[in-house]
Amino acid sequence: MIKVGLTGFGDHEELYGKLTQAKRLPIYSEHFPIVELDSPFYAVQPVKNYLKWVNDTPKDFGFIVKAYQGMTGHLRGKKNFFDTTDAMYEAFHISIQPVIDAGKLAMALFQYPPWFECSRENVAILRDTRKRMGTVPCALEFRHQSWYAPEFRERTLDFMSKENWIHTIVDEPQAGEGSIPIVSVATSPEITYVRMHGRNVQGWHQSNHPDWRKLRYLYRYNTQELTEWRDRLLELEKSCKHIYVVFNNNSGGDATDNAKELMQMLGLETQALPPKQADLFEDIL
Repeated sequence: MIKVGLTGFGDHEELYGKLTQAKRLPIYSEHFPIVELDSPFYAVQPVKNYLKWVNDTPKDFGFIVKAYQGMTGHLRGKKNFFDTTDAMYEAFHISIQPVIDAGKLAMALFQYPPWFECSRENVAILRDTRKRMGTVPCALEFRHQSWYAPEFRERTLDFMSKENWIHTIVDEPQAGEGSIPIVSVATSPEITYVRMHGRNVQGWHQSNHPDWRKLRYLYRYNTQELTEWRDRLLELEKSCKHIYVVFNNNSGGDATDNAKELMQMLGLETQALPPKQADLFEDIL
């Protein structure tokens, strides 16, 4: 089974018009069966937030929860809100429990930074992290090419399989060691995660630019690129029961259109976008 969605539900004006943030998730869930939650990366969310999100979505809706940045080594000098590693993981587990209880947790995503390279030390960190997460399904995304270098590629995939990590396959700009290639392999027979970041090579390493986040994900996939992904996903489906695909190319409002086009290619049910305000008057002006 292939499910397609977007990263975050707060943006995507094309879905909501002028609806307030509080009313957006129910509308989002009419269009997509899954969503990746980015806010937990910046701060472990209060339980009340998850309770609201669970109650705002249908029974079969799924959440991918991004792990807190302190759990993936992103802080590097920034303030950690927790005094110990144990306290940090305990808080994360408590926060996501309503999603687990509702049967709506697809997985937790551990996305590691570009400086997290393939080394004995970091392999040990991954082992410890997976142990701390217990029975929670966990997806692993790298941002350093060394994990998929020819001498490590198969060992990385084998390690993920043995340690019960869900492989996160990414489509992203090929822009040096801080990006990884498409490695279309499932490490779990149950779940594979696919994240579509776009292919804006020039914007990928613009961290010093004031609008670097916007530049990084400013990209629109064309039909040929999506067709290639359709075929890749159908092939993956032969070795994995559930495939979750999210589009993260949000900067220019392209993620929604690209997701819906891919859904149509896969024969998945899609709901039409609401008409733009200008279109309401098209027939009478």
